[in-house]
Amino acid sequence: MTALDSARWQFAVTASMHFLFVALTLGLVFHVAATQTRYVRTRDPVYARAARFWGSLYAINYAVGIATGLVMEFEIGLNWSGLSRLTGDVFGAPLAMETLVAFVLESTLLGMWLFGWERLDRRLHLALIWGVAATALLSAFWVMVSNAFLQHPVGYVLDSDGRARLTGFGALLGNSALWFALAHVVFAAMLTGGMFVAGVSAWHLRRRPGGEHAELFRRSLRTGLHNALAGLFLTMGFGYAQFGPLDENQPTKLAGGDDAVARQAEMAARYGPGDYIPDSIVGVSLGIMIMVANLLFLILLAARVLAIRDVLSTRRWARPMLWLLTALIPVPFLTAIAGWIVREEGRQPWAVYGLLKTADAVSPMSDGALLASTAGFTTLVVGLAAVDWWLLARKARHGPGDEFLPQPEPAREEVSV
Repeated sequence: MTALDSARWQFAVTASMHFLFVALTLGLVFHVAATQTRYVRTRDPVYARAARFWGSLYAINYAVGIATGLVMEFEIGLNWSGLSRLTGDVFGAPLAMETLVAFVLESTLLGMWLFGWERLDRRLHLALIWGVAATALLSAFWVMVSNAFLQHPVGYVLDSDGRARLTGFGALLGNSALWFALAHVVFAAMLTGGMFVAGVSAWHLRRRPGGEHAELFRRSLRTGLHNALAGLFLTMGFGYAQFGPLDENQPTKLAGGDDAVARQAEMAARYGPGDYIPDSIVGVSLGIMIMVANLLFLILLAARVLAIRDVLSTRRWARPMLWLLTALIPVPFLTAIAGWIVREEGRQPWAVYGLLKTADAVSPMSDGALLASTAGFTTLVVGLAAVDWWLLARKARHGPGDEFLPQPEPAREEVSV
């Protein structure tokens, strides 16, 4: 493999793995916030325990996911110096906002929420988790602002040194490659979180339908299915809505047949010799997404109807659906990877579409050095993902407990002299 191949594979693996963490945290945090809101309004202890249980799973995924994000930061600096040198002043600004305004604040609020149970006023404590949800959404927004610039560069001018300089921050925020894609990502996260909640709840109801926490998981199952179904519907809608801007901003991404030949000729005449039509994996990934989404919609719709009638947890003939919901937990993650293949591989051979080719963006490193770093970083990220899923599965199987509640100090024995 060449240095370019290694750099691309390395970032593809780490970015895909990191996005799986992001999808689950963003999808879970709003479920936790909504569940805790119900507790504050009703004072029903089932909702309190549910918020703490799902919040503990959110915290695990959030903590491990931070490490994968740090790996990506290292990679951008080490492997893509050409990208940073030419356009870093533009696409780096939203990433700086994400770190300073969103991530730091999000982490602070999350820490206060984790240790604030039974220590803070209920409404103040509720405000903290909603603050975590808002800053998580803000974090996703700034990342997508930066990514949208790579897909469709706007709001910049090239100076005398050939470096891109930011001329209008409003142009970045109004990028036609931003808003539909952002909504698509957010609702895909809603689908992911909903499927996770529904799948874990189904597992517990299948194993212990009359257990201590059966009511908690029945409510969580209904909510998870509702969120997953709504998230999937809106994800599909905003996915189709991107076809218009895509045809205008990246005419080669979905080109095929005679249209691909014409597009190739246009790009070669404009930018010089080269292969401007993306690999066939883009079309395959798009087809998989559409097919899986339609099939998953029918399954979730049927499960939602059964859950409303409370059939899933009370009728033996409905138990296979509980097994199926648990087995489907990985599906939103796999379709998310397919979506990123379409978005990222689909703009090749450009690192910044129409402005900087990927071959010119990679750092001047030897093939062996990049191959070694690819092996190292890939092992690290895959290892983190494995640890995350092991921790999540262990906690999910264990079920609710007294997460985050202050523990009474042991009584001190008085010793008489």
